[in-house]
Amino acid sequence: MISSICNNIFEKSINDYHITDDVDAAVNNPFEKSSFEHLLYLKNWIDTVQWHFEDLIRDPRIDPAAALLLKRRIDASNQERTDMVEFIDTYFLDKYKNTVVKENAGINTESPAWAVDRLSILALKIYHMQQEAQRPGASEQHRAACSKKLAVLLEQRIDLSHAIDSLMTDIRDGIKYMKVYKQMKMYNDDSLNPVLYNQQPS
Repeated sequence: MISSICNNIFEKSINDYHITDDVDAAVNNPFEKSSFEHLLYLKNWIDTVQWHFEDLIRDPRIDPAAALLLKRRIDASNQERTDMVEFIDTYFLDKYKNTVVKENAGINTESPAWAVDRLSILALKIYHMQQEAQRPGASEQHRAACSKKLAVLLEQRIDLSHAIDSLMTDIRDGIKYMKVYKQMKMYNDDSLNPVLYNQQPS
């Protein structure tokens, strides 16, 4: 099932990142460039780097100039994340383009790739909560609380994985159909963000 493929690749990406644990480390994607697995690995790598960007920018000692540069990197990462989701949805659209959709077919509240995006973020939550549940030097109370949260996250991954597999089966069988809306982010577009277009010469 597709969720198993996603979960295995996300786990590999996260473990590979933490070999160096460096936001500037080059991604070394082990999968064929034209493959679906390549997309999944890159998607999670972007998510993992952004996770650590978000940690860094919350450092109360961070230099304001460095924080501004980091915020710009977070914005760019957000755009990359959205682009990757749209690439994954394009893969699904192509894969099921010849499916005969049933007359009473419905549409899901989110596209398959946005559900996969949630699974990628969940993999990161599980990894880091597990680290906290086992962190040397942390109090027993802290580790116990994190262990309880980890159990909830693991249950959530099971439920989300089942939901994704069910959705993909329904799309394959024509019970549901895909309809993808581009995100059309406005804050990165100098023709749509008033702070940017008001600074342009008339």
